[in-house]
Amino acid sequence: MADRHRPAATGLFTPPRFSLNLGPMRKACLRFSDSLRAALRAVAIALILTAPLAAYANEAFRPPALDRDAGGEVVMRALALLGTPYRYGGDSPEGGFDCSGLVRHVFRDAAGFTLPRRSQEMSSRGDEVARAELLPGDLVFFNTLRSAFSHVGIYVGDNRFVHAPTSGGVVRVESIEVDYWSRRFDGARRLAAAGGGATPWAPDPNVPPLDAQASLRAQGAILRAHFLH
Repeated sequence: MADRHRPAATGLFTPPRFSLNLGPMRKACLRFSDSLRAALRAVAIALILTAPLAAYANEAFRPPALDRDAGGEVVMRALALLGTPYRYGGDSPEGGFDCSGLVRHVFRDAAGFTLPRRSQEMSSRGDEVARAELLPGDLVFFNTLRSAFSHVGIYVGDNRFVHAPTSGGVVRVESIEVDYWSRRFDGARRLAAAGGGATPWAPDPNVPPLDAQASLRAQGAILRAHFLH
């Protein structure tokens, strides 16, 4: 007689099946990888930004390619104002800038120059410069309002210029080679040093150098323009 309490034979023993869900683990690994890359990138940027500042702790930082006598001081002071809001008629970092207000403020601050208030009037100062011969610190003019010399900026090198663009914008760096600006390019002027001639202007030695914070902002602008774009 069969034992009614003994289970019926079912053949070979079948181990229980386990389901391993790797989805959450994979997502966690991806998040960690993204975080690590972001952290390493931040460290690299910090090192690039702070190393030059430490090396120039007792003087204003200037990129190696920019010579002070060729407009480097003007360029650095203009770049330190990046992000300042546009305001028609504005001529100060606190109140904002329009295009000519920015140029006038920078040259007055860096070199003690008092330029006219309007871009059309600025276009008669200094010496005419060909586009192929531009140097940092030169004034670049554009026809943006169907009127000659209706917009002005400061050449910073590498076919780029810094300017206060238009209502709703901020002081920024753009390329002259962009179609919009290239088609509207209206000439350039180099401010002559005291005594006349076509030599680049010389900054006023009595004007103090950029402070550390402004130097760091200018370094950041150079980094974004040349490494992160």
